[in-house]
Amino acid sequence: MENEEVMGGTSDPVDKLVDVDEDDDDLVEVELEDVPVTVGTQKRKAKRRKTSAVWAFFEMLPAKGDGDKPYCKCKKCGNKYVSPGNYGTGTLKRHVESCYKKRTNDVAQLLLGNKDGSMSVSSSKFDPDTFRELLVAAIVMHDLPFRFVEYVGVRAIFSYLRSDVVHITRNTAKADTLKIYKRERDRIKSMLKSAPGRISLTSDLWTSIITDGYMCLTAHFLDKNWVLHKRVLNFCLMPPPHNGISLSEKIYNLLCEWGIENKVFSVTLDNASSNDTSVDMLRTQLNIKKALVCQGDLFHLRCCAHILNLIVQDGLKEIDGVVQKIRECIKYVKGSQGRKVKFFDSVKQMSLDGKKGLRQDVPTRWNSTFLMLESAIFYRRAFHHLELTDSNFKHCPIADEWNKAEKISTFLAVFYDATCVFSGTKYPTANLYFPQVFMVYLTLRQGSESEDEYVRRMAEQMLVKFEKYWSEFSVVLAIAVILDPRFKLQFVDFCYKKLYGVGGSYEYLKVREKLFALFGEYVSNVPTPSSTTNNRGKAVQDLQFKSFSKETMFVMKEFDCFESDDVVGQTQKTQLELYLEEPRMDRNAKLDILSFWKGNQFRYPELAAMVRDVLSIPISTVASESTFSVGGRVIDQFRSALKPDVVEALICSRDWLYGDKDLAESQLDDLTEDIMKMDINKENNDEPPSMGSNADMV
Repeated sequence: MENEEVMGGTSDPVDKLVDVDEDDDDLVEVELEDVPVTVGTQKRKAKRRKTSAVWAFFEMLPAKGDGDKPYCKCKKCGNKYVSPGNYGTGTLKRHVESCYKKRTNDVAQLLLGNKDGSMSVSSSKFDPDTFRELLVAAIVMHDLPFRFVEYVGVRAIFSYLRSDVVHITRNTAKADTLKIYKRERDRIKSMLKSAPGRISLTSDLWTSIITDGYMCLTAHFLDKNWVLHKRVLNFCLMPPPHNGISLSEKIYNLLCEWGIENKVFSVTLDNASSNDTSVDMLRTQLNIKKALVCQGDLFHLRCCAHILNLIVQDGLKEIDGVVQKIRECIKYVKGSQGRKVKFFDSVKQMSLDGKKGLRQDVPTRWNSTFLMLESAIFYRRAFHHLELTDSNFKHCPIADEWNKAEKISTFLAVFYDATCVFSGTKYPTANLYFPQVFMVYLTLRQGSESEDEYVRRMAEQMLVKFEKYWSEFSVVLAIAVILDPRFKLQFVDFCYKKLYGVGGSYEYLKVREKLFALFGEYVSNVPTPSSTTNNRGKAVQDLQFKSFSKETMFVMKEFDCFESDDVVGQTQKTQLELYLEEPRMDRNAKLDILSFWKGNQFRYPELAAMVRDVLSIPISTVASESTFSVGGRVIDQFRSALKPDVVEALICSRDWLYGDKDLAESQLDDLTEDIMKMDINKENNDEPPSMGSNADMV
């Protein structure tokens, strides 16, 4: 009768076949499952709803065979379990509660929301615990004070949305923040432990608004899916003295706390003298434990962004007169509304594009000075016209000074391109750096031989400082670019010959020697493929040869020996040699180098292990310095009394939960004020403001 009722249409078959677990209080409609139903002698499939809330976190895996048990997989962490069937979903529910990826990502995604700013919540049921965690996560994400939860207006909104909402105090919000930090710390520690390769570090010091010293330690590594990660490990109080011994001890203790002291590959620091001492001591300490590759020859890298800044600042000392005159021109134009109108008239008279933008630089940022020079040169004729029409404008450079400004702009363009790469917010892989540094060095050498005395004097002064650091980081950058299939060894050979002529062969051989020495460190640490397949193939051959006569066997054995010698000769070539012998890819090809090596990791397992570590090397301390911008917003004049452990919890949790998705870092274009982006006269549509109202300024 039951089967007849099901198929008779008087009752919903789904309702008859639902099997609800006692532990499942919250039911959600997720998907339908085929369930065999017997009617007489025929078997048909009816649809059974999976009603447990746990199925929002699990997905069914395809069955391998008819008799195999069905499996399901956690959508968050990937753990697999036998599909519950009629045994209930208690095991799955317990996993959801303890899944180390579930709570973090759920809260983060709820706050980040959709592209339109809305948040998609899968269940309409109000959960006080989720609400409380979302509230604390919002404080972390938006640098809000803990008093935010006690604001009368905020509490009124919460009470309006939910009359029975439980309000929390600032102390409770702080305690919840520390809980989130500890939970996330365990997750990051597990991530670092499971990372298949080594970890590169950046570190820098920062002084807060109340003159407390803080150290930021950042880790860079590739996970098993060849995704590049950047994680702020510590933002901790660093009391004086800030000498080499103290810095070395502090970094080593932090590495031991994270359990990665044996997985470090390199550390990138700025050019402070105390860093040299700390690195030497740290290298010695790690070498005692045999924790470094090549005895730490590639352990210390200097921040290339700092080096370029020092080099260009030296060069700008020679051109202060021209730069100052152009800076005064722009200051004059932005001095009053009337001057701006006159300058716009000059722009129109000279038929120039007002949308280009005229930049006011930040004197302490040389790259903003480059943008200022570039924009001023574009409006050179407009400045000359303004000089004729405005008798008060007396700062316009003469023709010779404009020519000098053009030479300066052309000369600094290469440095600007390199700085943009070194300071990239996306933290690019290490293979991108060597071509930029090579072009900087080549530009300096060519400038030092220029017939123009002005350019030659500036280039010679910059070249002296550049060569001071070139030998220290050129080898690491060269090895990284060799691992790019578009360049390989040929590019390094080309660059050194271009720089040194015939003498470049020595530098090239030095890089090649270091490359093969580094690869040799990885050969002994990567397990070789099993020989089971070869043995199986040999057994099949023996069975085939049993049918041959003795004479035939003798001849075939000679052939086997000949073939074996040939194979042995081929197998003596290392994976690095085989990779280098392959033809280079087109240099202009759009290549995701991480995807390339992910696809070739089983073909070159030993080489891929080395590539994984080299490509994740950070070449600048931008990752740590960008964290200081967050620190300045956390420890501002209104929250300067925050304890160091709370500061670290806020900054690290923000990085671990949201990464760079929500960081509102000011770009260089925001720092260089565009004085043409203004509204001179809203009522007159014929006025030039329409030209400058476009927000997309160069």
